Amino acid sequence: MQSFALAIDPVLLRLGPINLTWYGTIIGFGALLGLVFAIREGRRFGITSDLFMDLMLIGTPCALIGARAYYVAFQWEHYRDNPWEIFAIWHGGIAIYGALIGAVLSGGIYVVVKGYPFWRMADICAPSFLIGQMIGRWGNFVNQEAYGGPVEESFLRNTLHLPDFIVNQMYIEGMYRHPTFLYESIWSFLGIVLLFVLRRQAFVRAGEIFLGYIIWYSTGRFFIEGLRTDSLAFKGPDWLASLLNGLWSPMTALFEQGDLDPNYGNVRTSQLLAVLLVLGCVALIVYRRLSGAAKERYADPIVVRRPEGPVELPLTGKPRGDREPADERRDGADGEPEADGAPAMGSPKRREADDAQAAGSPDRRDRAAAGGPERREKDAPGTPEDGERPANKARSDAADGMKGTQHDDDANGSRSV
Repeated sequence: MQSFALAIDPVLLRLGPINLTWYGTIIGFGALLGLVFAIREGRRFGITSDLFMDLMLIGTPCALIGARAYYVAFQWEHYRDNPWEIFAIWHGGIAIYGALIGAVLSGGIYVVVKGYPFWRMADICAPSFLIGQMIGRWGNFVNQEAYGGPVEESFLRNTLHLPDFIVNQMYIEGMYRHPTFLYESIWSFLGIVLLFVLRRQAFVRAGEIFLGYIIWYSTGRFFIEGLRTDSLAFKGPDWLASLLNGLWSPMTALFEQGDLDPNYGNVRTSQLLAVLLVLGCVALIVYRRLSGAAKERYADPIVVRRPEGPVELPLTGKPRGDREPADERRDGADGEPEADGAPAMGSPKRREADDAQAAGSPDRRDRAAAGGPERREKDAPGTPEDGERPANKARSDAADGMKGTQHDDDANGSRSV
């Protein structure tokens, strides 16, 4: 007789009436890790971490609202008679596509208002979306949701070689299920690697990393969605259902399509949206290339709109504290002190300090004393020093030349022995 391990408790920590769930913890960890990667990439373009923190504070609640609204819209028959259930998000019912719509809309509006170009910021944040999705799918694993159709235990253990904790958790309602959460998590990981490689290529234009992210995720989601048995769906025309099933048909060589109640719907919402997004993003990339709207490359400096005019951020600038490099350059012209306390380069105070230092330097004093009696006496013709001065000067120049050669060798990483 087989015995099965108990399913993972979805509650991570109980604090009286408050329950800290695995799902919320995993989602939060994915969001924080995505934030870290966005901040690191933003530093390459001279963007402070504050901007990304603001994006997260604004985008997270908007993503949650979008995810819930998307789900409720396609389950309206249930929520129409139970309107208060719309707000009971702890009962489950959110959708990734809705979360993306909410996050991109709110974040896009914010960065445009702040003067940053939308496509450049979307490119920087694109891998972070995939990082959050890759990790967040493990929250579905703990909750035993977003799974696929029935499979044999041998398929999970011997074909996929999955560890026991995954196999046991995929035993749902008396049968083993496709770990579709795992398929999507692995697909997201591969997309992250691909985006990391692409964004270092010189041919990539602004906006194409973000559009490439949508194409990659939507392509994988289309095929993985066909394995699921809990898809959001609606009743559409038969030709549309046949078209989507035909596009998914290559997968039948490996898997069977997940069941979908025909009374509920015959068109999977996520599959239809995935096809539309792929076609739309490909068309947008081609249009932007042909129309010249994609002249700016991903690796180019970011130009920020300011009230006083456009400001180009440094490519490798690392902001000091909470200040943006653009602000520091403007302060330099106004005479604000640098990090070491000295006046900024090019400022009036810095020029005055340089003049004062030059006036009191030994070289300046020697030049000022050049016309004095003592100097004129030494410079009088016929003195013994006349013969020694050229020889001393020649020896001094030769020594200086040797020092310069040694300095150059040291700078180039080679040292004479």
